[in-house]
Amino acid sequence: MGQHPSPEADPTATVDFQEVQQRPEFKELRHRHRSFVFPMAIAFLLWYFLYVLLADYAHDFMSIKLVGNINVGLVLGLLQFVSTVAITMWYVSYANKKLDPIAAGIRHDLESAEQPPAGGTK
Repeated sequence: MGQHPSPEADPTATVDFQEVQQRPEFKELRHRHRSFVFPMAIAFLLWYFLYVLLADYAHDFMSIKLVGNINVGLVLGLLQFVSTVAITMWYVSYANKKLDPIAAGIRHDLESAEQPPAGGTK
């Protein structure tokens, strides 16, 4: 049987996460995250299901030749991959600008609250 670390060894043992979740900074972080992720997820799923429905029920449309053997279905299928990469890049940029600064501030506040003042006690 392994030993359980003491509360002093676990820096998260002293953090009241429910209190952190009530902070205005955390609420703003959660709001910004959700305001990007939920609409983007819905938009992507609608786009994906549109492609699936077109592939299943609009054979004539999806079979339209654009150039040589390249048809509408192939182009829309490839655009699924392109849109996935684009959304990922957009999210990374968004997170770097709008989410990470708030998260870093919260982390800094939590870490500085856990550390005893430098120089020891007198």
